[in-house]
Amino acid sequence: MAGMTLPGGLEVAGGTPIEWAAVALVILSGGIHLALGIAFLPEPMAVAFVLAGLGFFGALILFLLGIRRRALYLAGIPFVGAQVVIWYAFNQPSGLGDLSSGEAVDKVAQLLLIGILVVLLLRGDDGNQTNRAP
Repeated sequence: MAGMTLPGGLEVAGGTPIEWAAVALVILSGGIHLALGIAFLPEPMAVAFVLAGLGFFGALILFLLGIRRRALYLAGIPFVGAQVVIWYAFNQPSGLGDLSSGEAVDKVAQLLLIGILVVLLLRGDDGNQTNRAP
């Protein structure tokens, strides 16, 4: 798929449907982390949430610019996976009833994102459409 040009001449790299699904999940999880982080300020844990949200959106910017997508996929797996593990260690839920709706949405989004990143990494999808056979 071809990229597009935004107002101001900024080129946005194209993507495959599965990559756009990952983008949606990144926006969802990143937005949740930023919203929670801002809501919890000035608590010390709020800083971790804000940094995680900024990490998601920083990766999104690099993705949209087409910068080293395979490296983003590779880095994204432990980045998101660590958040799931840390969340579990802090909250230790004993069942689904222990999760708030926001936690449930975020954790499902993160697990789906990890799965998509693994698929993108394994299939060698780097967003470079010019190297693909017609």
